[in-house]
Amino acid sequence: MYTLAYPWLLLLILLPPLLRLVLPPYREPRQAIRVPWFERTAKITGAEPGEGAVVTRTSWLRLLFQWLLWSLLVLAIARPQFLEPPIRRVEPTRDLLLLVDLSGSMEAEDFTNAAGEKVDRLTAVKEVLDDFLTRREGDRVGLIVFGNAAFVQVPFTQDLDACRMLLEETAVRMAGPRTAFGDAIGLGITLFERSEVEDRVMIALTDGNDTSSKIPPAEAAKIANDNEIQIHVVGVGDPTSTGEEELDEEALRAVADTTGGRYFFAQDRDELETIYDELDRLGTRDIEAETYRPRLDRFQWPLAAFLILGLLQHAGLLMRNAWRARRAAHG
Repeated sequence: MYTLAYPWLLLLILLPPLLRLVLPPYREPRQAIRVPWFERTAKITGAEPGEGAVVTRTSWLRLLFQWLLWSLLVLAIARPQFLEPPIRRVEPTRDLLLLVDLSGSMEAEDFTNAAGEKVDRLTAVKEVLDDFLTRREGDRVGLIVFGNAAFVQVPFTQDLDACRMLLEETAVRMAGPRTAFGDAIGLGITLFERSEVEDRVMIALTDGNDTSSKIPPAEAAKIANDNEIQIHVVGVGDPTSTGEEELDEEALRAVADTTGGRYFFAQDRDELETIYDELDRLGTRDIEAETYRPRLDRFQWPLAAFLILGLLQHAGLLMRNAWRARRAAHG
């Protein structure tokens, strides 16, 4: 598809014929022959003398040729461009919010890393989340950490490298030793208020029951469901623990069920990876986004035609004058 960067400049094409209609013709003064009987001769012939000038005449063919050269020059200045087909990309896109528990019980070393070594629960979660984030191209990801209270570590962003780096900087107990799971859900709901996408998903990773929230997780889950937010919960604690470190699977499963999500229980790193593989298949949707439409300048074509025709015109005039001079010399 061809277009012009400055189409209004094409009005200049009409400038030469308009000037020809408005302005008086060019008059070329010449020396006249002075005779003493000029007035008598004029009376005898009945002619009225005029100003001593000769109006030059130009053929219509030459005028059209000059107008063609002018039109080519104006067209080049208007900057013709070729619009290539738009470059589009289709990517799975959704808003994902990760809720990561940083309570004191996350330092228990009962998980196995990729090297087969025993590591604490938070380290295992970081390793798996790091792999998970590498596959989130096209998604917006946010990160909330919670302990005694919930905090936004990373707002929604497509800069996954920054999200992975800030996740790596988290540490056990940096948000307090207790667990405010309900408050983390509530904070996530406020983040989703600015989201315009249809698929809004929370993935919560916690290893204990709620011990310090101002709003119970069950109530927060109902509010999330009213806002069409789906919550998947990954329990990474020890179900045999008691006290504040107790893993309340019934409450966590209720949160997931309330919002139409799923509850997963992770016993080791391999099971965590299996969980994230399944989460990869949940809630994807395709969005077609037009990135840009390349523009290729084509002003050089009319400019080249202007130069070539102009050179041919001057070459023709030189050849005609040379031929006339030779003819006069031999005549």
